[in-house]
Amino acid sequence: MTSGAAYAPDPIPAPVVGPGDFVFGAARLDHGHIYGMCEGLVAAGGTLRWVFDPDPEKVEAFRARFPGVRVARSEEEVLDDADVRLVAGAAVTSERCALGLRVIEAGKDYFTDKAPLTTLEQLEAARVATARTGLKYAVYYSERIHVEAAVLAGQLIEQGAIGRVLQVMGIGPHRLGTGRPDWFFEKDRYGGILCDIGSHNFEQMLHYAGAKDAEVTHAAIANYAHPEHPGLDDFGEAGIVMDNGATGYCRVDWFTPDGLSTWGDGRTFVLGTEGYVELRKYVNVGTDDGPGHVLLVDGQGEHHLVADGNVGYPFFGQLILDCLERTETAMTQEHAFKAAELSVRAQQAARVLTP
Repeated sequence: MTSGAAYAPDPIPAPVVGPGDFVFGAARLDHGHIYGMCEGLVAAGGTLRWVFDPDPEKVEAFRARFPGVRVARSEEEVLDDADVRLVAGAAVTSERCALGLRVIEAGKDYFTDKAPLTTLEQLEAARVATARTGLKYAVYYSERIHVEAAVLAGQLIEQGAIGRVLQVMGIGPHRLGTGRPDWFFEKDRYGGILCDIGSHNFEQMLHYAGAKDAEVTHAAIANYAHPEHPGLDDFGEAGIVMDNGATGYCRVDWFTPDGLSTWGDGRTFVLGTEGYVELRKYVNVGTDDGPGHVLLVDGQGEHHLVADGNVGYPFFGQLILDCLERTETAMTQEHAFKAAELSVRAQQAARVLTP
């Protein structure tokens, strides 16, 4: 096995703006992903000015991580600041679209945690708002944009390292743990497992395959082991056929064993005409190697590339420049919405396997 020196990553991205050139705020801290969203924007040069949440404990925890941020007395205080160009939010999933519509109506770009919405009606409202205003409804599909192994895999595929992509398979196991908020177990609020966790996988399928659309051909959900939470899907799977002939499959679940050293052994497998890639994103089981492994097999041999610390996260700088220059380099609006649409459609079509 070689180190894959012939497949060097792109240079680690540097900040794209200086202090004060791109001011943003954070509103609604219901999911911890808000920290990664804001850290990514700050690392790319963004200036975090405001935070708002009705829960003072969430605000204090956020201030501990971002000590220079101002505490807004209301959501309106953030939206009324003419210097704020973008608002990042991680509201309860079913409330993310409504927040986004308020942000857009205030004349600002919106950056939401995934899943960005829970119904097709919300999707239509978001599509209408973005088309009418030209403002962004960007989505934090973190398992690709904020994971160096996933970023590197995208670079390899774009370089043609595995030829034309034929299939993308992803598994997204998570640990349920303790201390989850009540809304997490209410399906009409979190959207169901394929809408929620599955959105990561649908986005990756479309991205790595270079597809613009897809049809859900199979979907199933279950609550196998958590009868005390009847609204929880603890297992889900789905298959799609994309508009370029490639196929996709994902399995998502809440069954990470306690013995695993991290919250989930997320993996992605991409098959091409000239090779294949496996991502071991968060752990290389049975070793002390840490996260961030890309295994590439091509016509020249077997290559093991370590991504963590060597790739960076270009999405955030690209998003900032997209907001300033009104471009679509980080992610097109239609791509963000199509991944969400497939997530909702799969959830709605899913066969229930619960015994």
